[in-house]
Amino acid sequence: MNRNAPDQYSALGLALHWVTAIVVLTAFIYGPGGPEARVYSPARDFDRQLHETLGLVVFTLVLLRMAWRAGAVIPTTTPGPRWQMRAARLVQFAMYVLMVALPVTAVTGAWLEGHPLTLLTGVEVAPRLAQWHAAGAVIAEIHGWLGDTIMWLAGLHAAAGLYHHFVLRDGVLASMLPGWLVRRRPAP
Repeated sequence: MNRNAPDQYSALGLALHWVTAIVVLTAFIYGPGGPEARVYSPARDFDRQLHETLGLVVFTLVLLRMAWRAGAVIPTTTPGPRWQMRAARLVQFAMYVLMVALPVTAVTGAWLEGHPLTLLTGVEVAPRLAQWHAAGAVIAEIHGWLGDTIMWLAGLHAAAGLYHHFVLRDGVLASMLPGWLVRRRPAP
């Protein structure tokens, strides 16, 4: 156990975590979903543009998080059963992979279907791939499955945090909350 490790993530680490969580959830909520005709209907333009813009924000945030994580001092947690430690690492890794795969599949699917990436600012990024509609449709469907998967994993991640807080009472959740939100117990 590293006695020099903090008991809480840095302010930057906390901000990256919670902003990413909020942006991913908002992107999921505003994802138009469904068949191509629905996604690209004029009635869904705002939702799609917001979803696409937030997807690029998620991609940027995950790159920043990976750079931050490479040099960050991570709080020491109370060791638990090996399966829990492995499960936690697996879920975290899967969420990072999904936060990269979601924007990549969204852009790839849209471009292969012949659609530009359209941001809220009105900026359109024309397809950079030759149109191959059938492949784009498959990738767009995979994108939807990945979006559902990240929501399930995020829910599992949140449930695990609550389990640590209310059942194990080990400080894992407290390490990811801002200091003003956590009542610290006196050291034994």
